[in-house]
Amino acid sequence: MSESTSQGSNPASVYQTYQDNTYLFGGNAPYVEEMYENYLANPGSVPDNWRDYFDALQHVPAVDGSNAKDIPHLPVINAFAERAKQGGTKVVVASADAELGRKRTAAQQLIAAYRNVGQRWADLDPLKRTERPAIPELEPSFYGFSDADQETVFDTSNTFFGKTSMPLRELLNALRETYCGTLGAEFMHTTDQAQKRWWQQKLESIRSKPNFGAERKKQILDRLTAAEGLERYLHTKYVGQKRFSLEGGESFIAAMDELIQSAGAKGVQEIVIGMAHRGRLNVLVNSLGKMPGDLFAEFDHTAPEDLPAGDVKYHQGFSSDVATPGGPVHLSLAFNPSHLEIVNPVVEGSVRARMDRRGDPKGSQVLPVLVHGDAAFGGQGVNQETLALAQTRGYSTGGTVHIIINNQIGFTTSDPRDMRSTVYCTDIVKMVEAPVLHVNGDDPEAVVLATQLALEFRMEFRQDVVVDITCFRKLGHNEQDTPALTQPLMYKKIAAHPGTRKLYADKLAAQGLGETLGDDMVKAYRAAMDAGKHTVDPVLTNFKSKYAVDWSPFLDKKWTDVGDTAIPLTEWKRLSEKLTTLPAGITPHQLVKKVYDDRAAMGRGDIPVDWGMGEHMAFASLVASGYPVRLSGEDCGRGTFTHRHAVIHDQNREKWDTGTYVPLQNVAENQAPFVVIDSILSEEAVLGFEYGYASNDPNTLVIWEAQFGDFANGAQVVIDQFIASGEVKWGRVNGITLMLPHGYEGQGPEHSSARLERFMQLAADTNMQVVQPTTASQIFHVLRRQMVRNLRKPLIIMTPKSLLRNKDATSPLSEFTKGSFQTVIPEQKDIKADKVKRVIACSGKVYYDLVKKREDKGADDVAIIRVEQLYPFPHKAFAAELKKYPNASEIVWCQDEPQNQGAWFFIQHNIHENMSEGQKLGYSGRAASASPAVGYSHLHQEQQKALVDGAFGKLKGFVLSK
Repeated sequence: MSESTSQGSNPASVYQTYQDNTYLFGGNAPYVEEMYENYLANPGSVPDNWRDYFDALQHVPAVDGSNAKDIPHLPVINAFAERAKQGGTKVVVASADAELGRKRTAAQQLIAAYRNVGQRWADLDPLKRTERPAIPELEPSFYGFSDADQETVFDTSNTFFGKTSMPLRELLNALRETYCGTLGAEFMHTTDQAQKRWWQQKLESIRSKPNFGAERKKQILDRLTAAEGLERYLHTKYVGQKRFSLEGGESFIAAMDELIQSAGAKGVQEIVIGMAHRGRLNVLVNSLGKMPGDLFAEFDHTAPEDLPAGDVKYHQGFSSDVATPGGPVHLSLAFNPSHLEIVNPVVEGSVRARMDRRGDPKGSQVLPVLVHGDAAFGGQGVNQETLALAQTRGYSTGGTVHIIINNQIGFTTSDPRDMRSTVYCTDIVKMVEAPVLHVNGDDPEAVVLATQLALEFRMEFRQDVVVDITCFRKLGHNEQDTPALTQPLMYKKIAAHPGTRKLYADKLAAQGLGETLGDDMVKAYRAAMDAGKHTVDPVLTNFKSKYAVDWSPFLDKKWTDVGDTAIPLTEWKRLSEKLTTLPAGITPHQLVKKVYDDRAAMGRGDIPVDWGMGEHMAFASLVASGYPVRLSGEDCGRGTFTHRHAVIHDQNREKWDTGTYVPLQNVAENQAPFVVIDSILSEEAVLGFEYGYASNDPNTLVIWEAQFGDFANGAQVVIDQFIASGEVKWGRVNGITLMLPHGYEGQGPEHSSARLERFMQLAADTNMQVVQPTTASQIFHVLRRQMVRNLRKPLIIMTPKSLLRNKDATSPLSEFTKGSFQTVIPEQKDIKADKVKRVIACSGKVYYDLVKKREDKGADDVAIIRVEQLYPFPHKAFAAELKKYPNASEIVWCQDEPQNQGAWFFIQHNIHENMSEGQKLGYSGRAASASPAVGYSHLHQEQQKALVDGAFGKLKGFVLSK
């Protein structure tokens, strides 16, 4: 006990001490409570030190602010116990009325139970392997009902069965038909009462049963026939070749047909689809209308192979335009790697770009559709991240329709006990309160109904919704797999299953729609396959939307192409004045005011321009010229290192959601949009989203900024599978920019390195640009270059941390009104070139450490040049710098990073190529390390000193001669 407590001083501080001391909680809590009870009954019964403690508590006000005092609980508890022994408190009510009232309440509880968990008894499994779970709440006996109550009439005015009262028997049948048939709905987890009532009305009014006419049923059978027909055709024509068959889940194609046609009827003009490989070829041919002949050419290896790498057929994307009752709809199937679910945020970003281009903030004209496997949906974390974006301002797409092809097996060796920790694979969507429609894939009409309702919900409420098609996988994971090795029981059931198409064809025949209808459709589809003709009618071959993007100006460009990135002095001053003039109603924080006062002086040319102003002027000049800018990431409005302040917060605002001002949105009349988004705490989904956005908008500067560059590895799949290789695999041009704070300043292993070496390893085929600018003018020019010239390649910027406020990294105004981005910055000191014996080449912050060391040593025989663009390597500019020093016999590459990291292993051959005969190349940097950086401050300083000293010392270790 503290001294102040023992002396009974300030009661408030005593209570704070009580809260702050952990020994009062946990396992000690019952002991303390018992002692306090004893104190309340008799203060003299506890030790003196505890009595002083409890005495002080009596002076603390009660939680309601009153002066009420604590009383012992035990006498109260004993009094109630005694009262119970004596019969308690009784309310006298006529027993018949009481029983009737109880049953009325029970009837409402029964209705609520079926709405909440009725889907647990739904008939969902086409293989009929699963036993119905015990759900006592769904049994009438749970509420005390017996057979004698079956004809008792209860009020049902809060249902949508069409009657205000119903006998229990009829009510129970209605509930089971609605919630326990081949469509089981989950929607009661939402907190929106309007949504709950919407679903109750939609389902209960039709008892979850569609009422389709003959033509609609024939269309469903036609799509089932197409789905099965393609798979069987490929299975016989291309024996053993991988295609990831849809057999067992053919109802999915009927669902896609419903989704496309109904969405078009509701005004949707674009649908962007993301899905993995299962059933992908089927969607390409039977939903998007890819010519079967073109698909066969890929199997036959006669299709054009004009990309540097290419990809397998079941990763390919495709686009087409199809006719719908509401007009043409443009369909896009996103290119997709084998990394399951990673395409989802990419699709969402593509959709958002299309929405923004159309001026469609609610997503009325553009619809995202994501198709998942059951195991991947619950298993891959990118789904949680993507769902978390769904209702945020910067990433919302007006709701996504999710479809699960739930083959109940996950991957082939899955044991149901090991597949997940939730009841359903869809349970993750409850985090965004998305409704889920579980449906039996063997009831294609129920599948179509579920899809219809899901689309209606999305268009009404602009939220995500899920259709979970429970089906099976007739073949293995791929066509070379033997699933019966590990799933013998399941595959005995599958072997005996006649197929969804056959079941439905027989059903329609029994309804009088034609005995040979099914067989006739099979023959017709086979004939279309043999002819290689379209199976989707009609596909619009000559239609082009006014919102389509023309990518032709951005194709076949060279990285050496130049762009005019300087701006006239008059434009500089005009923009800087706009940027730094704040409206009268905004009171910035004093620190922010100082930043903007300094920026005003920089705009006038009174002081050199720093990094933050260089960035801002790049953005301002772009939006003023008609190029939108979209900047997102964690803390990017302010900047992780508080250098940006793109959003000014009024210090006098009275509401949390008002009082912000963005100067970059107010630099010119009719300017392009500037959007800055403080993202959720996600790397993978947010970067995937921004890649998707950039893939559909080459005219917007799309930037993702990592909080620290180190955290980009949380999005490594996006970097590897899309950013680095998307163009050589799929021919997809993309101009996304990554800003990755990178620099060794003693902040430890996770706050030092953006893993430059990983980008250098991925760099090939002129697939990206990797730069490390070291001055304010350099960041200005490189950002403008990304848009002003028509080269659209990913731009990876290793941005600084300490240099943001380093006066040596500022630039004079003249460097913004003249010049361009320098891939190599020459020696800045006026030294005698013929006396230079060593050239130190470097990149990034270490340059300033080297300059200081040279000044301290007075080493005028050493030249220092900066490589600002590491890839593509600027051979011409670098060679020109080396040639300035004909007597230099040694070249040293100096870097902050460990030897096995950074640029060293990837740049040495480029340096060697430009060396003269007899020259030697050495290395000075940290020794190879398993960790990017050390966590001990003193060790960091020792290493930094050693690598800088080593750049001027004798060549050691690996030396490469020419």
